[in-house]
Amino acid sequence: IEQLLFLCREVKVYQIPPRVGNRGYRAGEWAPPIAQEIGTCRLRVISKGKNTMIVLNDSLSGTLFAEAPVSEPLEKCVEPVTDSSRYFVIRVEDTSSKQHAFIGIGFSDRSQSFDFNVALRDNEKHVEREEKKIDWGPMKDLSLKAGETIKVNIPRTKAPSNTTAAAAQPSSGSGSLWAMVGA
Repeated sequence: IEQLLFLCREVKVYQIPPRVGNRGYRAGEWAPPIAQEIGTCRLRVISKGKNTMIVLNDSLSGTLFAEAPVSEPLEKCVEPVTDSSRYFVIRVEDTSSKQHAFIGIGFSDRSQSFDFNVALRDNEKHVEREEKKIDWGPMKDLSLKAGETIKVNIPRTKAPSNTTAAAAQPSSGSGSLWAMVGA
Protein backbone atom coordinates (compact mmCIF):
# COMPACT_ATOMS: atom_id res chain seq x y z
CA ILE A 1 0.00 0.00 0.00
CA GLU A 2 1.36 3.37 -0.98
CA GLN A 3 0.75 6.15 1.54
CA LEU A 4 1.11 9.87 1.00
CA LEU A 5 2.72 11.16 4.19
CA PHE A 6 3.22 14.78 3.16
CA LEU A 7 2.43 17.06 0.23
CA CYS A 8 3.65 20.58 -0.47
CA ARG A 9 2.51 22.17 -3.69
CA GLU A 10 5.50 24.49 -3.99
CA VAL A 11 9.09 24.24 -2.77
CA LYS A 12 12.09 26.06 -4.18
CA VAL A 13 15.03 23.89 -5.27
CA TYR A 14 18.61 25.18 -5.14
CA GLN A 15 21.98 24.02 -6.35
CA ILE A 16 24.22 24.11 -3.30
CA PRO A 17 27.97 24.44 -2.87
CA PRO A 18 29.94 21.53 -1.35
CA ARG A 19 29.98 21.27 2.41
CA VAL A 20 32.94 22.96 4.08
CA GLY A 21 34.54 20.73 6.73
CA ASN A 22 32.37 19.19 9.42
CA ARG A 23 30.05 22.12 9.91
CA GLY A 24 26.52 21.78 8.63
CA TYR A 25 25.00 23.36 5.57
CA ARG A 26 23.93 27.00 5.83
CA ALA A 27 21.06 28.32 3.75
CA GLY A 28 22.62 31.78 3.91
CA GLU A 29 25.36 30.52 1.58
CA TRP A 30 23.05 29.30 -1.18
CA ALA A 31 19.56 30.69 -0.67
CA PRO A 32 18.36 33.94 -2.27
CA PRO A 33 19.62 36.54 -2.94
CA ILE A 34 23.05 34.81 -3.20
CA ALA A 35 22.06 31.89 -5.42
CA GLN A 36 19.48 31.36 -8.11
CA GLU A 37 16.90 28.66 -7.65
CA ILE A 38 17.03 25.85 -10.19
CA GLY A 39 13.35 25.04 -10.01
CA THR A 40 10.02 25.18 -8.29
CA CYS A 41 8.61 21.76 -7.52
CA ARG A 42 5.78 19.92 -5.87
CA LEU A 43 7.16 17.78 -3.02
CA ARG A 44 5.61 14.51 -1.87
CA VAL A 45 6.77 12.10 0.83
CA ILE A 46 5.55 8.63 -0.07
CA SER A 47 5.80 5.46 1.98
CA LYS A 48 5.42 1.97 0.55
CA GLY A 49 6.02 -0.64 3.24
CA LYS A 50 9.46 -0.03 4.71
CA ASN A 51 10.52 2.14 1.75
CA THR A 52 10.09 5.90 1.88
CA MET A 53 10.72 8.30 -0.98
CA ILE A 54 10.79 12.06 -1.36
CA VAL A 55 9.53 12.85 -4.85
CA LEU A 56 9.99 16.24 -6.51
CA ASN A 57 7.85 16.98 -9.59
CA ASP A 58 8.09 20.09 -11.73
CA SER A 59 5.30 22.46 -10.70
CA LEU A 60 4.35 23.42 -14.24
CA SER A 61 4.70 20.22 -16.28
CA GLY A 62 4.35 17.61 -13.51
CA THR A 63 7.38 15.68 -14.81
CA LEU A 64 9.72 14.00 -12.38
CA PHE A 65 12.43 16.40 -11.26
CA ALA A 66 14.22 14.24 -8.66
CA GLU A 67 13.74 11.37 -6.21
CA ALA A 68 15.34 10.98 -2.82
CA PRO A 69 15.11 7.55 -1.18
CA VAL A 70 14.94 7.89 2.59
CA SER A 71 17.00 5.32 4.46
CA GLU A 72 18.51 4.83 7.89
CA PRO A 73 19.70 7.03 9.43
CA LEU A 74 17.46 9.85 8.28
CA GLU A 75 20.23 12.45 8.65
CA LYS A 76 22.12 10.88 5.71
CA CYS A 77 19.20 11.65 3.39
CA VAL A 78 17.58 14.79 4.79
CA GLU A 79 19.56 17.36 6.74
CA PRO A 80 18.15 20.58 8.15
CA VAL A 81 20.38 23.60 7.62
CA THR A 82 21.96 25.24 10.66
CA ASP A 83 20.68 28.78 10.12
CA SER A 84 17.02 28.39 9.10
CA SER A 85 14.05 26.19 9.90
CA ARG A 86 12.62 26.49 6.36
CA TYR A 87 15.53 24.96 4.39
CA PHE A 88 16.83 21.40 4.07
CA VAL A 89 19.49 19.58 2.10
CA ILE A 90 18.33 16.31 0.56
CA ARG A 91 20.29 13.55 -1.11
CA VAL A 92 18.68 12.81 -4.48
CA GLU A 93 19.53 9.67 -6.40
CA ASP A 94 19.18 8.51 -10.00
CA THR A 95 17.50 5.12 -9.63
CA SER A 96 19.03 3.66 -12.78
CA SER A 97 22.67 4.73 -12.35
CA LYS A 98 22.65 5.02 -8.51
CA GLN A 99 24.48 8.35 -8.80
CA HIS A 100 23.56 10.89 -6.16
CA ALA A 101 23.74 14.63 -5.57
CA PHE A 102 22.81 17.03 -2.79
CA ILE A 103 20.30 19.77 -3.45
CA GLY A 104 18.73 22.40 -1.25
CA ILE A 105 15.00 22.81 -0.81
CA GLY A 106 13.20 25.76 0.74
CA PHE A 107 9.65 26.05 2.00
CA SER A 108 7.85 29.38 1.84
CA ASP A 109 6.25 28.81 5.25
CA ARG A 110 7.69 27.49 8.53
CA SER A 111 4.61 25.38 9.19
CA GLN A 112 5.20 23.48 5.93
CA SER A 113 8.82 22.75 6.84
CA PHE A 114 7.73 21.65 10.32
CA ASP A 115 5.11 19.29 8.86
CA PHE A 116 7.69 17.90 6.41
CA ASN A 117 10.12 17.17 9.26
CA VAL A 118 7.40 15.64 11.45
CA ALA A 119 6.18 13.38 8.63
CA LEU A 120 9.70 12.02 8.12
CA ARG A 121 10.32 11.51 11.87
CA ASP A 122 6.95 9.82 12.42
CA ASN A 123 7.56 7.50 9.49
CA GLU A 124 11.02 6.65 10.84
CA LYS A 125 9.48 5.68 14.21
CA HIS A 126 6.74 3.68 12.46
CA VAL A 127 9.32 1.68 10.48
CA GLU A 128 11.31 0.99 13.68
CA ARG A 129 8.17 -0.28 15.45
CA GLU A 130 7.29 -2.53 12.52
CA GLU A 131 10.77 -4.06 12.53
CA LYS A 132 10.55 -4.80 16.25
CA LYS A 133 7.06 -6.27 16.04
CA ILE A 134 6.93 -9.74 17.62
CA ASP A 135 4.86 -12.50 16.05
CA TRP A 136 3.04 -14.24 18.88
CA GLY A 137 1.31 -16.69 16.57
CA PRO A 138 -2.44 -17.21 16.42
CA MET A 139 -4.45 -15.89 19.35
CA LYS A 140 -5.82 -18.50 21.76
CA ASP A 141 -9.42 -18.37 22.98
CA LEU A 142 -9.11 -18.04 26.74
CA SER A 143 -12.72 -17.07 27.41
CA LEU A 144 -14.92 -19.08 29.77
CA LYS A 145 -17.25 -21.52 28.08
CA ALA A 146 -20.90 -21.86 29.11
CA GLY A 147 -21.14 -23.35 32.60
CA GLU A 148 -17.43 -22.97 33.42
CA THR A 149 -16.50 -21.19 36.62
CA ILE A 150 -13.31 -20.07 38.28
CA LYS A 151 -12.66 -20.57 41.98
CA VAL A 152 -10.13 -18.22 43.53
CA ASN A 153 -8.73 -19.00 46.97
CA ILE A 154 -7.34 -15.98 48.75
CA PRO A 155 -5.48 -16.96 51.90
CA ARG A 156 -6.41 -15.02 55.02
CA THR A 157 -3.57 -13.29 56.73
CA LYS A 158 -3.20 -12.97 60.48
CA ALA A 159 -3.43 -9.53 62.01
CA PRO A 160 -0.04 -7.97 62.77
CA SER A 161 1.20 -8.64 66.32
CA ASN A 162 1.03 -4.98 67.38
CA THR A 163 -2.71 -4.76 66.57
CA THR A 164 -5.17 -5.36 69.39
CA ALA A 165 -8.12 -7.68 69.05
CA ALA A 166 -10.49 -4.69 69.21
CA ALA A 167 -8.81 -3.07 66.22
CA ALA A 168 -9.14 -6.29 64.26
CA GLN A 169 -12.95 -6.17 64.55
CA PRO A 170 -14.78 -4.09 61.96
CA SER A 171 -16.23 -0.90 63.37
CA SER A 172 -19.10 1.23 62.24
CA GLY A 173 -16.95 4.36 61.90
CA SER A 174 -13.62 4.90 60.21
CA GLY A 175 -10.93 2.57 61.37
CA SER A 176 -7.61 1.14 60.36
CA LEU A 177 -7.09 -0.67 57.10
CA TRP A 178 -6.77 -3.97 58.97
CA ALA A 179 -10.08 -3.40 60.69
CA MET A 180 -11.80 -2.85 57.35
CA VAL A 181 -10.25 -5.89 55.70
CA GLY A 182 -10.89 -8.17 58.65
CA ALA A 183 -8.52 -10.72 60.09
